[in-house]
Amino acid sequence: MGTRRGATWQNWARTAVATPHRSETPRDLQELSRTVQGAARDALRVRAVGGGHSFTPAAVTEGVHLHLDHLAGLESLERRPDGTAYATVGAGTRLHTLNSLLAAHGLAMRNLGDIDQQTVAGAISTGTHGTGARLGGLATQVVGVRLVTATGDVVDVSRDEQPELFAMARLGLGSVGVLAAVTLEVVPAFRLEAREEPWSLDAVLEGLDDLVDGNDHFEFYWFPHTRRTLTKRNNRVAADVVEPLNPVRAWIDDELLSNGLFGLTNRLATLVPATTPRINAIAARALSARRYVAPSHEVFVSPRRIVFREMEYAIPRRELPAVLGEIEAWLRSSGERVPFPLEIRFAAADDLWLSTAHGRETAYVAAHQYVKMPFRRYFDAVEAIMRQVDGRPHWGKMHWLDSERFAELYPRFADAQRVRATADPDGLFGNPYTDHVFGARHPQV
Repeated sequence: MGTRRGATWQNWARTAVATPHRSETPRDLQELSRTVQGAARDALRVRAVGGGHSFTPAAVTEGVHLHLDHLAGLESLERRPDGTAYATVGAGTRLHTLNSLLAAHGLAMRNLGDIDQQTVAGAISTGTHGTGARLGGLATQVVGVRLVTATGDVVDVSRDEQPELFAMARLGLGSVGVLAAVTLEVVPAFRLEAREEPWSLDAVLEGLDDLVDGNDHFEFYWFPHTRRTLTKRNNRVAADVVEPLNPVRAWIDDELLSNGLFGLTNRLATLVPATTPRINAIAARALSARRYVAPSHEVFVSPRRIVFREMEYAIPRRELPAVLGEIEAWLRSSGERVPFPLEIRFAAADDLWLSTAHGRETAYVAAHQYVKMPFRRYFDAVEAIMRQVDGRPHWGKMHWLDSERFAELYPRFADAQRVRATADPDGLFGNPYTDHVFGARHPQV
């Protein structure tokens, strides 16, 4: 097992830094169990580190940092009569690796987010989601997990085996144990036709229900200080449809424009904020329509090389037009300059205790700000607007809510607190962030 002392860790967005007492990389399940037992014996708290793509300090600890890189790969595959399969993978498997492993077996995830650098464990534990009115987030695709508990015991939990512990293990910020493996319900591989088109914001909002309900996956990006958007409609097509994107066009759109030129415009907006509305207007006009067909994971995922800070809130879908209107009004009255588009996605209601889409059809509004620009004033304003419609923040993105507010937002929050306290009575798997969002209702090690 690899052990390092005092190795400073920083997340991708540079919003969280930790210098743990030690960092450990267990080689297998047995070493992971012994590591947890050793941390408890030494009175050190434990946090697992995934891809570092959470914007919150969820992974920060002064105790033991766990890196699960060796607990990765496809462990087993169980084919089912309906064509789906149960795929068990190591918790440290990166999503891009998972996509490749599944594709090799003719399988795929039902839905994905737009970044694939996270580990499976980190993605499900923070509520990562994609878009689709009939689809839930990644955690809704989890049917079982292997968990190392606060005593170092290894347990397999599911809807049938310890269902309450399962509820917190698959989406609970790693607060009841360390995920060692995850079993996912996956589907036969499929291809998506991607249609990307610039639309006016007015046209999108006027036809919103048809766009959301009439496509397998719909999302749009709204450019602040303009009435322009980029829409994305992704729909399943037959397996024999092959219409790839021209590689030169792909490089121009995804690398030159979306990363290279976009990075340049953000740097310009940082130096001369007054140019931001004009920059956004030019950027929105520069977008052109494109259409292509590709395997699902290639359509879902986009390269993200520009470092930014992000806040994302889940709101009742019906509230979206009013919320965007409030944000637009605040930007106009405040004089705040925002070169980053807002990303709008959608999800079906689900029954996961801590899912941001629990019990309601959901629209997600993600506000971003370039890493070199101040973000707090903008994010505070967005958070205040979201509060008016009982918005729930993404567990892995920036927010300033606490356990008292979460108790108002989640009908099963008291159950989540109870299961956390029972599974981890000494707070072995906590840190200041988890104590803040769940409430520090038990002693700490």
